[in-house]
Amino acid sequence: MNAVTPIRSARANPRPAAAVRQVPFRGTTAPVTPLRAADETSEILAMTRSTVQAAMEVLAGIRPIHQLARRLDPRCLALLQHRAALIRREQARSDSPSLARLHKNSVVRSVRACEVAPGIYEASAVVVDDVRARAVAVRLERSNQVWRVTEFMVG
Repeated sequence: MNAVTPIRSARANPRPAAAVRQVPFRGTTAPVTPLRAADETSEILAMTRSTVQAAMEVLAGIRPIHQLARRLDPRCLALLQHRAALIRREQARSDSPSLARLHKNSVVRSVRACEVAPGIYEASAVVVDDVRARAVAVRLERSNQVWRVTEFMVG
């Protein structure tokens, strides 16, 4: 009657024991769970930060646009490509030193996100470059277990 029951912490794996697969490793078996983000919000924050940073590098002309093709939907990708082309054209026409430094050395300072519906997040980021600070708004939607940016606005 003095059975000791283990106390589970709040951070314990919420998956049932059947989801853990045993893999032999040098004569022993160890539970193996697939890698994934700690929670959905932290995954969204990390994805937003890296996507915004990459988009700023596209606008600065130091990253090819096709590297964002998997994260941005085709409409957002075309809009970003159009904006980058406009920036390149304006830089070629003008001798303005501030225009030459536009989007150079961009750094994402902060990212915030909130869930607006199941499988849909809206996030904002503050980006600082050599010329000024700007805001970026992003909408992410889950489709087929993949997060995709469906709206991307640079202020």
